[in-house]
Amino acid sequence: QVRGLCGTYNWNQQDEFTTPAGDVETGVAAFANKYRASGECPALGPVPFEPCDAFAERRELAEAAC
Repeated sequence: QVRGLCGTYNWNQQDEFTTPAGDVETGVAAFANKYRASGECPALGPVPFEPCDAFAERRELAEAAC
């Protein structure tokens, strides 16, 4: 079983952003911040764009690769 920043790797996209506390975040930055070492690194801000919208032409390729 895989957990952490690599995701759960169980083919269920609904639980990919499961935090150490067991809750599921909806955004990348909020998820990554849950694994941040206290005081060691600055917190991430919101992601500036939606990758699926920014790279819409690659969606078919990405889905085929998954």
